[in-house]
Amino acid sequence: MSTGIAPLELRQPGRLRWLICSLLFAATALNYVDRQTIGILEPHLAQQLHWSETDYANIIFSFQLAYALGYVVFGKLIDRLGARLGYALAVVIWTVAHVAHAWASSLSDFMIARFAIGLGESGNFPAGLKAVAEWFPKQERALAVGIFNAGANVGAILTPIIVPIITLNLGWRAAFVITGSLTVLWLFVWFALYRSPRQHRRLQRAELALIESDPPDPPVSIPWLSLLKVRETWAYAAAKFLIDPIWWLYLFWLPDFFVKRHHLDLKTFGPPLVAIYVVSDLGSVAGGWMSSRLLRAGFTLNAARKWTMLLCAVLVTPVVAASYVNNLWVAVAIVAVAAAAHQGFSCNLFTLPSDVLPRQAVGSLVGIGGTAGAVGGMLLSKYTGWVLDRAGSFAPVFALGGSAYLLALLVIHLLSPRLAPARLTPEDAR
Repeated sequence: MSTGIAPLELRQPGRLRWLICSLLFAATALNYVDRQTIGILEPHLAQQLHWSETDYANIIFSFQLAYALGYVVFGKLIDRLGARLGYALAVVIWTVAHVAHAWASSLSDFMIARFAIGLGESGNFPAGLKAVAEWFPKQERALAVGIFNAGANVGAILTPIIVPIITLNLGWRAAFVITGSLTVLWLFVWFALYRSPRQHRRLQRAELALIESDPPDPPVSIPWLSLLKVRETWAYAAAKFLIDPIWWLYLFWLPDFFVKRHHLDLKTFGPPLVAIYVVSDLGSVAGGWMSSRLLRAGFTLNAARKWTMLLCAVLVTPVVAASYVNNLWVAVAIVAVAAAAHQGFSCNLFTLPSDVLPRQAVGSLVGIGGTAGAVGGMLLSKYTGWVLDRAGSFAPVFALGGSAYLLALLVIHLLSPRLAPARLTPEDAR
């Protein structure tokens, strides 16, 4: 006799995990609005406050130094506090720091404010990836990471639209205050909706079963020194060191590139930047979708991730010609494809910690990788400022951008040929 109730394994899982993913998407978008505001305003502020390219490079260096230090702290802190409290702490720090830019008047003021926002914003991706590891099975993580990582591009799309409008009407100080206030609203929603899966009252049993369908992790803590002993840690960190600086280059220096190379200004460089980040947004989702699709088609995890990253690495290479192109929209197209390919590569790289390590070590490895990426960004910022002050050309830095991804994939493959779970001995856990 039928009871009318489907067995648990036959029920359609709910979609609460995707609502959680949308919160991560929104936080990442706001993170990038606050992060990119200084880049949009740089041509305006450089003229008003008499900054050289090296001065601006030092401001960016301050952000990335704090970002590197913050990743060290937040990676481990989020493993201990959990995604809910860890994310909230990061958002509070970066919001206060971002709004504080409105009271800056000297180069040192901006460097201090950028250092503070770097500390807070360094918590965004460790917390987001921790939440993905909690809420998604391995087969869905690349897509989930691709979606929430796409928030970076949405933030990058919104910033060149709203910041010039605010600045031209209310002044540049208002741009920091108004954009910074948006994250306060997100905090209320986050506290209202986010819980770990087993603590969430709205989560259906079928969806919980899907989330927990991967083999459980052993209940142990894994110290940083233990992570540094495994090759997978160095594969992730080296790749982040190579590719993260290229994204920083796009984020912080593209307005300056369009002003100097194509003679645009605060009123006119918005559409090219929006076009670039719209395309890059599609690349983020496409990179996650392709990897997940290959997995469903029967590819191994190793093959799905690496074939996707190889395609993205190849699509980046034409960016070496960007500074030689005279037509504005051809240059925009070249950079847009490279930015999209970066995001596709990056969302697959972001899944590596949860692919090869237990959940309780994900935040720590993300912290190590973020630190490596920020150090690489610091070096590239100094190099970019030096090159522009002396040569006045972006060609050398775009040349680095075109080769970084193939080198990163080679390093990953050499250090982790199969993307197999890291071999952590019982002595490594405590």
